[in-house]
Amino acid sequence: MPRQNSHSPLAEVPFQSLNGYPMTVTGLLVIALTLYSFFNPPQLPNVLTILARIVLLLSGTLLLLGLYMLHPKQAALLLLFGAYRGTDRAEGLRWANPFYRVRKVSLRAHSFNSEQIKVNDKRGNPIEIAAAIVWRVHDAARATFEVESYQDYVRIQSEAAIRHLASSYAYDDADETANGRPGITLRSGIQEVGAALAHALQERFDLAGIRVEDAKLTHLAYAPEIAGVMLRRQQAEAIIAARQKIVTGAVTMVEMALQALSERNVIHLDDERKAAMVSNLMVVLCADREVQPIVNAGTLYT
Repeated sequence: MPRQNSHSPLAEVPFQSLNGYPMTVTGLLVIALTLYSFFNPPQLPNVLTILARIVLLLSGTLLLLGLYMLHPKQAALLLLFGAYRGTDRAEGLRWANPFYRVRKVSLRAHSFNSEQIKVNDKRGNPIEIAAAIVWRVHDAARATFEVESYQDYVRIQSEAAIRHLASSYAYDDADETANGRPGITLRSGIQEVGAALAHALQERFDLAGIRVEDAKLTHLAYAPEIAGVMLRRQQAEAIIAARQKIVTGAVTMVEMALQALSERNVIHLDDERKAAMVSNLMVVLCADREVQPIVNAGTLYT
């Protein structure tokens, strides 16, 4: 195995183990025959015969001690007197040098749900944010030797990445420019923010040989101390937006009404009466309450 530089990340080296079933049968046969010869001696054994039987018994025992089981999505790191010799990813009953120390690592997907983190967004507003992250060990050697505990490493780096993400985007406001991309906010850019979080996590996890499968926000809200104020602001913005649409629609309807009256010669109005008509129509169309009509019993000009 090539020697690793102490300053570079450790790379995983494949290890070719042997099928464990033939080694199991061989070890059991050696032990059985040795025990049989112990209890059924044809003649009085000498010292060399006894030593040979002991060696055979130890050999059969060592064959059995070299066995280990690997389940699907599981890897085994083999170490010889503290030196890393390789990673075995074969499934089933396997056999390797009994002097190897075997450390098993799960390659299954794991999920991490962060707690609600309080942080300021890009505009300085205090918010609460949480995320769900799906990850798996990709390089078992790095996950085992580059960090003390890769589970703790995932937790700490995930919280740091979430804090950095929240401070890089505004909570809302569609006209806010976040990270050079207009219109992306924590609320509106769900896909983009999730992709940015996954990218930031992958950069942090590479050292530990961990691959990010998925990342998305699970909780996003203003902090309690400003939630009421921000809610009123959002309500005011919604009212203003609705009023703008109502006024735009009312102006269009008034224009259509005046144009239709003019084209069909239904009635001729001077500028003053047109202004009065426009005013009345705008009041009717834009009012937020039901309008009570007033019937004019006289002429148009009285």
